[in-house]
Amino acid sequence: MSVRVLVADDQEIVLTGLTMILDAQPGIEVIGQAGDGRRAVELARRLRPDVCLFDIRMPGLDGIQATRSLAGPDVADPLAVVVITTFDLDEYVYAALRAGAKGFLLKNAGAALLSQAVHAAASGDALIAPSVTARLLGVFSRTGPASPPVRPIETLTEREEQILLTVARGRTNGEIADELHISLSTVKSHIASLMAKLGARNRVEIAMWAYETNRV
Repeated sequence: MSVRVLVADDQEIVLTGLTMILDAQPGIEVIGQAGDGRRAVELARRLRPDVCLFDIRMPGLDGIQATRSLAGPDVADPLAVVVITTFDLDEYVYAALRAGAKGFLLKNAGAALLSQAVHAAASGDALIAPSVTARLLGVFSRTGPASPPVRPIETLTEREEQILLTVARGRTNGEIADELHISLSTVKSHIASLMAKLGARNRVEIAMWAYETNRV
């Protein structure tokens, strides 16, 4: 069954290009397009796509606001949102992830990484482009967290600390399994434990906590 995707970008040529790239990928189907954030939110609520792919800079309602409306902390039934942008130095990267985005990519990521991010988000996973991970660290080093990081309800194990660092570096579950020489199911189990201990809703929030506690 194909992953149903809604794409939003205010530049028609980019919107068309992203749609063509995604429709050409196996197991992905674009079911809607929007040229601004307000329209994107309306379509998302009506169509309930598996994944929303939003540009971060759009008129009326930008990608951050649209993401917060569909995937923010107060949303009862959040949708999976992947944010994509041209700018690797975009000041809104951190805010977009805080708003609930499950992934963040640059528009030069290429078809393979774009497809991987969509499939990851659809399965409840998340993917952050490695260069964006570096950007997050840069933003954080200059601005610091908006509030003190939460204390885990239980001390992290040595293995969980290892998993934490790989997640913060933007690794996928498969890459973590290969790097640490453990099974995919073991990776998923450790990530579930991290989410429970940190009160995180997804792996992006796990990564944010790693940055906030100066682990990376």
